[in-house]
Amino acid sequence: MGTGERLNEHVTGEKWPTIGERQSMLEEYVDVIRRLWTGEEVTFRGTYYEVEQAVLFTRPDEPPPILVAAKGEQAAELAGRIGDGLVATSPEAEAVKTFEEKGGRGKPKHAQVTLCWAEDEPTARRVAQEWFPNTALKGPLSTELSRPDDFDQATAMVTEDDIAEAMPCGPDPDKHVEAVREYVDAGFDHVYLHQVGPDQEGFFRFWEEELRPRLSRALDRADVA
Repeated sequence: MGTGERLNEHVTGEKWPTIGERQSMLEEYVDVIRRLWTGEEVTFRGTYYEVEQAVLFTRPDEPPPILVAAKGEQAAELAGRIGDGLVATSPEAEAVKTFEEKGGRGKPKHAQVTLCWAEDEPTARRVAQEWFPNTALKGPLSTELSRPDDFDQATAMVTEDDIAEAMPCGPDPDKHVEAVREYVDAGFDHVYLHQVGPDQEGFFRFWEEELRPRLSRALDRADVA
């Protein structure tokens, strides 16, 4: 769970809250969810949400863990307080430290590593720029832009060099290993590889034949999938 993106939510016509408001909303609805998972009747009147005599009659034997997405220390502090784990997309060691200090010690820390494999680096850079240029956007644009056209205009300024700085591109497994190592060194213990572009079959061959064996030799502190 996270604080959302304007692109997905402004279409309801409601005011788009500030990041501070969205974090408070996140904390409140996680509280409501945990209350409902007890199976008891829940009446809740908070700052943002109201629930009247609600009961979940069909529940899992064990409540599923709530992993909280966070970028930056303030969000990591919230994740440590209310979450059962952390999710992130950048190797911020300080955010991991804050998460652990604020209640997340011993909880799983998941990261997404975005990359683009292709048979040669120029092809990988071109594919990444075409399919996922938003990974190179700076600041809070990815959560604050409201229309697909806005993303098209913002990413029109993204060059292949920008893409190559934002993610490893090409067939060199060492580049991808180093990208994963940044997250492991930052403290993440679960790493998900996000392959950009349509050639997923080619990436899986690369994963089986080259990248997984190289990662197994280089890293022994994380679960990489």
